[in-house]
Amino acid sequence: MVQILEIESVEQSPWFWYIIVVLDVKGRSIMFLAELNQEEQQAFLELAEIIASIDGNLSIFENTILSKYKKEVGMEDYKIKGLAIEEILNVFKTERSQNIVLAELLKLIYSDGVFHNQESESIRLIKEHFGFNPEEYGSFKDWIEKIRRLSI
Repeated sequence: MVQILEIESVEQSPWFWYIIVVLDVKGRSIMFLAELNQEEQQAFLELAEIIASIDGNLSIFENTILSKYKKEVGMEDYKIKGLAIEEILNVFKTERSQNIVLAELLKLIYSDGVFHNQESESIRLIKEHFGFNPEEYGSFKDWIEKIRRLSI
């Protein structure tokens, strides 16, 4: 059973960002990548690598999360192929898989405490590609609700 047991608030002046920590009943952090099929998992690893490196600096925090992603999907030895972002995004066909991708990418992006312009633009492009209404994810409150639905 998975429940959202904790939502941490991290203050970054002048903005407030919220990092969603989803924990299982034993208090372990949960990621949703196991719910993706193998093709989606590989595509996600490709996409996560692009996003983590987009600002020109792969932080230790981002690198740690990338390693956790690979471990979660059982692909610790996966070698990034350098697929085109358009090709990667076309793999995610369901709203559920698209929500999982965005939730995990936001976790990755916020891991180093900095939301770079390149990362913001990438998320905007991904949401646009997935056909999400720009206002749909405008507030993090909406995201929290979407994450709760993923954990059911």
